[in-house]
Amino acid sequence: MNAGKICTRDVIVCGTATSALDAARLMRANHVGDLVVIDNANGKRRPVGMVTDRDIVVSVVAKEVDAAGLLVTDIMSSPAITAFEWEDGWRLLRRMRLHGVRRMPVVDDADELIGIVTLDDLLRFSAEFLSELGHVGGRQRFFEEKARA
Repeated sequence: MNAGKICTRDVIVCGTATSALDAARLMRANHVGDLVVIDNANGKRRPVGMVTDRDIVVSVVAKEVDAAGLLVTDIMSSPAITAFEWEDGWRLLRRMRLHGVRRMPVVDDADELIGIVTLDDLLRFSAEFLSELGHVGGRQRFFEEKARA
């Protein structure tokens, strides 16, 4: 299964000029813990970074910084660690482990944002895969019994 099929297509994004306060409000309004920060040059949404609720807590709240006066570019993880839509799940997991991230924007071959894949998405896919794998042996017995009846 590739990233384009595993990913969530409805991605909540913000621009580079978004304040940390507005980012937090956007996360709350959309019930998400992260935003893909995009550069919207030439009408293409290209990921330049990620900002998470943890980034806001650690870099803004814990340091008692004015969230309205701080931009997401000041606290985001950058550059964005991305996945191409054609990459398989194993490659995604290896890249997540290598870079220590739990989510990656998914881009097409023109580096335009098409979705986001998270560790939860990969866990769901893996669980479905293992479930199907577990049923292989049982179906074989069914067909053998049917053929010999």
